[in-house]
Amino acid sequence: MGRFMATGIIMADVDGLTLTDDDKAFLANDALGGVILFKRNVANPTQVRALTDSMRAINPNLIISADQEGGRVARFRDGFTPLPAMGRLGEIYDDNQQLALSLAYDTGYLMACEVLAVGVDISFAPVMDINGCSLVIGDRAFHADPQAVTTLSSRFIDGMNDAGMKATGKHFPGHGSIAPDSHVSDAVDNRSLDEIWGCDLVSFKNNLAKLSALMPAHVIFSQVDDKPAGFSKVWLQEILRDKMGYDGVLFSDDLSMKAAHVAGDVTARVKSAIEAGCDMALVCNSRDDALRAVEFAKTMPDVPNRFGKMKSVIPAWQGDLSTTCQKFTHYHTARDNVLKAFFDDVSQQDEKDPTNYKV
Repeated sequence: MGRFMATGIIMADVDGLTLTDDDKAFLANDALGGVILFKRNVANPTQVRALTDSMRAINPNLIISADQEGGRVARFRDGFTPLPAMGRLGEIYDDNQQLALSLAYDTGYLMACEVLAVGVDISFAPVMDINGCSLVIGDRAFHADPQAVTTLSSRFIDGMNDAGMKATGKHFPGHGSIAPDSHVSDAVDNRSLDEIWGCDLVSFKNNLAKLSALMPAHVIFSQVDDKPAGFSKVWLQEILRDKMGYDGVLFSDDLSMKAAHVAGDVTARVKSAIEAGCDMALVCNSRDDALRAVEFAKTMPDVPNRFGKMKSVIPAWQGDLSTTCQKFTHYHTARDNVLKAFFDDVSQQDEKDPTNYKV
């Protein structure tokens, strides 16, 4: 018999640059397993490290995460090394595969070093969708060709892993082939499983052994199931766990996103995500919803704790980001290579971050 009180199955957020008394009480809750940082939580590397240290002082078991993909989606900017959109690597790949693969490794390594140095266990990366017609994916994806996505993301993951960070592939089984943005609207893909299997799923299938975690898409694949993938036992259990043999961690995408609302209120969304097969449910940008989710988790049977494997070894802080990152042997080389390849023109501006949205 599973005991009631599902420990650590909720990941949520905090409001600002430092912890409030309400934050401290919230973080001490046993049902809370993780925290995700947003741009509002970030001023500079020293402040982020102080924030993450203060979180671990309250709850040392927390998995602290962020979206540090590069390009438009990068929570850490001031005082951090800029990262290219993955689509820039794809452009280089078309002209020089060897250079692109080397830079993919360096970008993954560099990202992981700086994120780990400020006390964050994981960045939810890489994006393994194809660059098709999606409004929200676009150049967050490496390429339009599934084989190119497979190869580039594989080297990016190698870089992350060598720096000491586990990889989370997203958005399973693929968000790149439909136009609507699931942050703000419902998203339905009408293709057959065979079509998806031979296209969007290729990068996930080919890299499955390297992926410690996956994040399913809030997309309904109507010919496979009538529920979004993140709420679908067909996708997460029958296809991913049973057919593909995957035993890694499954993080829900943010259950506050518009396309997740089909499952009902926040407690219904958490229940649907966990029962479908997710190990941890993300409830972001609403403390009221997060509190309801945490209380609801106490009524759910405990689940196998796969997500503990996502914790990283955090280096001792040495007073600043660069000095702390010196413990990573390839850091300076990777940083120099990325800056030279992508940021000679410092005037470049990224487009609007599509993951910053109001619910």
